[in-house]
Amino acid sequence: MLKAISSGFAYYRFRNCGLSLIPSRKPTFNTNSLLLRASQVRSQKGRFRISSTHSKSNPQGAVQSTILQGNIRKINFCQLCGGPTKHEIPDGEEKVRAICTHCGKITYENPKMVVGCLIEHDKKILMCRRKIHPSYGLWTLPAGYMEIGESAAEGAIRETWEEANAEVEVQSPFAQLDIPLIGQTYMIFLAKLKNLHFSPGPESSECQLFELDDIPFDSLAFSSMLVTLKLYIEDIKVGRPKFHYGIINKRPGTSPSEIHAYTLDFHMQS
Repeated sequence: MLKAISSGFAYYRFRNCGLSLIPSRKPTFNTNSLLLRASQVRSQKGRFRISSTHSKSNPQGAVQSTILQGNIRKINFCQLCGGPTKHEIPDGEEKVRAICTHCGKITYENPKMVVGCLIEHDKKILMCRRKIHPSYGLWTLPAGYMEIGESAAEGAIRETWEEANAEVEVQSPFAQLDIPLIGQTYMIFLAKLKNLHFSPGPESSECQLFELDDIPFDSLAFSSMLVTLKLYIEDIKVGRPKFHYGIINKRPGTSPSEIHAYTLDFHMQS
């Protein structure tokens, strides 16, 4: 079962069970909030630690700056009635919102959750070559947007089936990576193949198991995949996978395929 550890913040662990594509077996999650405070993290020995991954241009870390800066996508029309919107700070709030000039509806935008699996089999990693844009023809772990009505783990299992026709069993969470510039949070799970049957789904042109030394780092689709795979290989070198949290700060104006245009800030690991 999934278990929360400690009261100030939590990390999660699966105990002797996996999540699989069985409709009647829906996992039960502890929904206690994660409060990630640097002071708490430093005081909890053996739980999380903060890595020194802040860039020279962001020496104090990214948490405060990314929260305050934000990224506003201009919305010109109301999603409810279609009326024109104005952009201002509503009473009692702190951020500029799109407010309908006809019905008064305020549009709130929230980050999207991307879920996926890092699938290990016989010391190899299953990857898919994308057959859709963006990053057409580049390699990625099977991952995609989480759907309403499913848990993060269920979404990761579904995306793996859709992109690689592979049935997997989730072993544990591996990484949560926030990308504030594009409003995305990645949740990647470690998983095992239930059998050796896999093949490209509609969004993939190829699926392949790669030895760690043969992972195509020069043709990965996204910075999130680069970070995830680098963290995994570092963990394997020291003996075991850990759980990681970090903020991927993409350089403004770069395309998704410019995967090295980032810094990994506020990196914590269990």
